[in-house]
Amino acid sequence: MAIGLRHNKHAAKKTASRLRRQIRVRKKINGTAERPRLVVSKSSKHLFAQVIDDVAGVTLVSASTMESDLRGAEANKTDKAKTVGGLLADRAKAAGIDSVVFDRAGNKYHGRIAALADAAREGGLGF
Repeated sequence: MAIGLRHNKHAAKKTASRLRRQIRVRKKINGTAERPRLVVSKSSKHLFAQVIDDVAGVTLVSASTMESDLRGAEANKTDKAKTVGGLLADRAKAAGIDSVVFDRAGNKYHGRIAALADAAREGGLGF
């Protein structure tokens, strides 16, 4: 039973640390109409990406693994992240967005986060 309690404390500490990093970074970066903020959120199963204009307070473009065509896909999470990045880049280009500020929301830049970012760059988004 002690192992379970220790694990929960560790998970809570990791979450609190990520939220502190997120707040620290959010002080420095802001999305504008010319250069909106690309924020990536993740859960254990899914990945969500939004392009946000912080001045107007609106989401301009979004993509996630919760969409019907990606949800049923037989691929690992990293491959789905690449697909989300490409899809987000296509939607952003269609909306007239060429350049964004990348916000990883306190997550480490590796794995699914890096895969999404690389796919968005290959799709034509600049950051």
